Amino acid sequence: MNILRLLPLLLWAAFVQAADESADSLQIAHDAVEAGDYATALRGFKALAEQGVAAAQSNLGAMYANGHGVPEDDKEAVKWFRAAAEQGVATAQYNLGVMYANGEGVPQDYKEAARWYRLAAEQGDAKAQSNLGVMYANSEGIPEDNREAVRWFRAA
Repeated sequence: MNILRLLPLLLWAAFVQAADESADSLQIAHDAVEAGDYATALRGFKALAEQGVAAAQSNLGAMYANGHGVPEDDKEAVKWFRAAAEQGVATAQYNLGVMYANGEGVPQDYKEAARWYRLAAEQGDAKAQSNLGVMYANSEGIPEDNREAVRWFRAA
């Protein structure tokens, strides 16, 4: 199965719904990622993630999934993606779908991958729409349905 990899950290801004202070802290952490200063980014994202800021949780998950500033740790990535995904962050939902589809940090589970892809796809996430189309076309975790596959491919 040709599943797209995790989205880059750069999509964090679309999810900022926190107070100005949190937004400023997110900007500082994002700028640190851009500068390759993962230690500063990690401190910023982790502090906000522990406060429940979904954008920070999603970005912290990406840092762990990609080994940016921390040892790669798929279980820790899943933990943070799930926290953000449960708050409705489409990027985190997509990334959690990738983790389930590939069995990274969780047992491989196509049905669970499809569930998370669907949540992100319904919010307009094109990569999730494409991956959901692949899953319908290949009967991975969901019954084969070429019409649904085409619908999601067109949406993407």
